[in-house]
Amino acid sequence: MPLLSSSAHRPAAFLFNGHLQTIVPSTLRRVPEVRYQRERLELPDGDFVDLDWSLADPAPARQLGIISHGLEGDSGRPYVRGMARALNQAGFDALAWNYRGCGGEPNRLLRAYHLGDTGDLAAVIKHAIEVKNYPEIYLTGFSAGGNVTLKYLGEAPEKVPPQVRRAAVFSVPTDLKASSHHIGRWQNQVYLRRFLASLRNKMREKAAHLPGQLDLVGLEALRDFPQFDDRYTAPLHGFASADAYYEHAASGQYLAAIRVPTLLVNALNDPFLPPSCYPRTTAAASNFFFLETPAAGGHVGFAEGAPSGSYYSERRAVDFFTRVVPG
Repeated sequence: MPLLSSSAHRPAAFLFNGHLQTIVPSTLRRVPEVRYQRERLELPDGDFVDLDWSLADPAPARQLGIISHGLEGDSGRPYVRGMARALNQAGFDALAWNYRGCGGEPNRLLRAYHLGDTGDLAAVIKHAIEVKNYPEIYLTGFSAGGNVTLKYLGEAPEKVPPQVRRAAVFSVPTDLKASSHHIGRWQNQVYLRRFLASLRNKMREKAAHLPGQLDLVGLEALRDFPQFDDRYTAPLHGFASADAYYEHAASGQYLAAIRVPTLLVNALNDPFLPPSCYPRTTAAASNFFFLETPAAGGHVGFAEGAPSGSYYSERRAVDFFTRVVPG
C-alpha cells in the first residue's frame, strides 16, 4: 500500500531544525540558470493568469511539468525555479504558472485566487494539451499549490485528462481549518506576519485598481488567517464564512478518490502543519495516493547541502515521475 515507511531525505547538518530548514532555503537560495518565456492565458471569465515557460534543451519535449506555487508566491520563488531546473535537466519542459494577481500586476476582477480554486489549474492544463499539444503532463505543487493540485485530482477524477500521468506535491496543508489555526501559534508568528503583510498589500492594491469595490476599514486589525479569510477570502469567492471556505477547499477529503499516481511529501517537523495533515489512513487504503513523511525538511525546504545545492523535493519529484513503478 502507498504509505511509504521510510524516506531518503537527509537535511544538511547545519539546518538542524524545522525553522532553519524552512527559512534558509527561502531567503538564501538562488537559481539563476532558469530563463522564463512568459505567456498570458486569458480565462473564460475575462481574467488572466501569466504562464512562465522553461523549455528543455533540445526543445520541444514531449513531457511537461506544471508547477503550482505556494500562498502569495510566484514563478520566481527559488523552490519553483529549482523545480523547473530539475525538470529541464530530466528532459521535461516546465511551466510555472502565476495565480491571479501573482504575476506582477493586479488581476482584472475583484476576486483573486484561493486554495480550493481548481478551475484555473484546469484551464492551464487544458491549454497545455489543446494548444501546446503535450501528450504527457506531470503536476507538482508546493504548500497552497499542492492543495490545489490534490483537490483537482480528487474532486472529479473522471474529468482529469488522460494526459495527466502523475503528480508530486510537497508541504501541503490538507486540513485548511486546522492549518489556519496552527500557523497562528507563537512559534510561527514570523511566518504569519509575513503572509498577512503580503495579503494586506494585495487588498490595498486591489482597492486602488477597482475603486469603490473593496472596503479596507479594519484591514490592519486582522491578526490571523481565520480573521482575514472571514473578512476577504470567503466573501470575495462566494463563501459564507472562513469555515465554509476551509471546508470546501481542503484537499484531504478528496485524496481517497485520486486515480492518478500521486505522491505527497510532508516533513514531520514542518512548522506549518498540524497532525491532521499527515493522512496515513487514506494512503494505506489507496492504490494511487502515496504519502512520505521524512523526519526533517521544514516547510517547502528539503535542502540537502548548501542553499544553492541539491534539494530532495526536486530529485524526488523527478524520480517519481520517471520510475516505471512509482513509490
